[in-house]
Amino acid sequence: MTPSPIGIVACSAEGAALCYRTICTEGEALLGKHAHPEIALHAHSLAAYVACLERGDWPGVGELMLASADKLRAAGASFLICPDNTIHAALPLIRTRSPLPWLSIADVVAARAAERGFRCVGLTGTRWLVASDVYPRALGERGIRLVLPAVAERDEISRIIMDELVGGIFKPASVACVERTIAHLKEQGCDAVVLGCTELPLIIGDANSPLPTLDSTRELARAALRRSMHDRS
Repeated sequence: MTPSPIGIVACSAEGAALCYRTICTEGEALLGKHAHPEIALHAHSLAAYVACLERGDWPGVGELMLASADKLRAAGASFLICPDNTIHAALPLIRTRSPLPWLSIADVVAARAAERGFRCVGLTGTRWLVASDVYPRALGERGIRLVLPAVAERDEISRIIMDELVGGIFKPASVACVERTIAHLKEQGCDAVVLGCTELPLIIGDANSPLPTLDSTRELARAALRRSMHDRS
């Protein structure tokens, strides 16, 4: 029996690359040395997504995601993941028109938070994600309270993500900023923090975070592996 093929709808390069690497490296433990499920990846230019985000064009974001979905279906994928938290806000707009089923990154993270017994979590990510319903819905359905950073903190983290992390730039001052923000979330009663940008795990993790982390990138990759193994025929 072989695992079912995974389709990756990529947005930013660093997050998509981390997700891809995680599937490949952790697949080996399930399938044997050097083995992993078949993976197809499609990416529009990040600039196309950012243009839609800047003008608040969520239907436009959704159409980009659908176009990738069509290409990945043609490439043989059996289901889809998107290692980008922000554009998940457009997923409800397109899910019924999608040629393939999707795993929601927020649902995966929320399920993991519940499994680990967290009751109040903070959220880090782009300004578009923090303003969206992506995580309030997913966590709320599981009775988990969500706390957002102060406006100035969320704006600065968004800047770090878009000006630095998506381009593979990792500055000590930016790491310190994220650490301070998480410390403030801890002071507000959070018992964990969602790394709600798929690049954030490249600079923050349990080793340097004041709170336990929910690594959305790797959790999505692991969920995709489980789905791939479950669906194999």
